[in-house]
Order: sequence, then structure tokens, then C-alpha cells
Amino acid sequence: MIFVTVGTHEQPFNRLIKKVDELIELRIIEEDVIMQTGFSTYEPRHCQWKKLFPYDEMTKNINEARIVITHGGPASFIMPLQIGKIPIVVPRQKKYGEHVNDHQMDFVKAVSNRMRNIIPVFNIEELQKAIVEYEEDIDDMNIEKVSHNKQFNDRFILEIKKLFGEDCLLKNKI
Repeated sequence: MIFVTVGTHEQPFNRLIKKVDELIELRIIEEDVIMQTGFSTYEPRHCQWKKLFPYDEMTKNINEARIVITHGGPASFIMPLQIGKIPIVVPRQKKYGEHVNDHQMDFVKAVSNRMRNIIPVFNIEELQKAIVEYEEDIDDMNIEKVSHNKQFNDRFILEIKKLFGEDCLLKNKI
């Protein structure tokens, strides 16, 4: 499954929603797609979608997705990173009326260059390639090298077990 989110910014991000819908229609994307369209005015015709998902549903969709495609808002692409997924990130652009400036372009470039843990797509026509070559691209980007969240969490749980015992984690559902 592919999950697409455009965040909750009040300007539409029709360019991304339309492109994914087109890739489904052309059968370039053959798996299920779920979209969170936010304030976009384009309504997808080829997949399941909602304007906004409750947090629990967002988390569920991100966890279950093989690929997460998101806009360039940090909160939207950090969530997949926190669970060990490498998102495809398409920044909103001012010239298309998707945001008030191009800070998402600048931020995505900076994160991509520094952290190398996202797949940036600055030209929407490159989205198809990013999706088709996703598995190859992430094989070259070992997320464990760029994210220490899992390592920290494992060590933290081990310390809690030492301090409070195994039962503490089970009782508190940690």
C-alpha cells in the first residue's frame, strides 16, 4: 500500500494528488493507495481518500504503507522516519500556489543533503521514477546509518527492564 499525505496547510496541493491519481490510472501504481488530501480541491478518482485523518488513522496508514509520499512539512516526513521508513518527499512550491514561499524546497534540500534519509522529488514528473525505483533507492540508504531512534529505544527499554523488571513493561504496555 502507498500512503500519501499533504498535511494540513490550508493551501491546496493538487499537483501531487493529481499526479498520484494519474499514475494509478495509468497502472504505473498497481497497489492500493490511500490519500490524505487536506485542503486540496482535486478529488482523486482511483483510490481511497479523505481530506483529513485522525492521528491514530494517520499512524496506522504510515505503519502499514510500503511507501509514504508526503509534502515537505517536517511533521509529515519525520513521522515515517521515526518508525524506520524512508519517505518520498515532494515539497510544496510557491509558484503553484501551494505555499506562501519556498521554505519547503529549501528545507527538503537541506535535510536530503545533510541526512540522506529522504527521497526528495522537486519536479513532479520525477515522482514516477521515485516510486518505481523505491526499493533500489532505499537499499542504498541504510536508515540505521542515519537514524538512531531504534538504537536509543532499544537501549532505553533495556534500562527500564533492569530498573523495574520485565513485568513493568508488560503492565504499562510499553
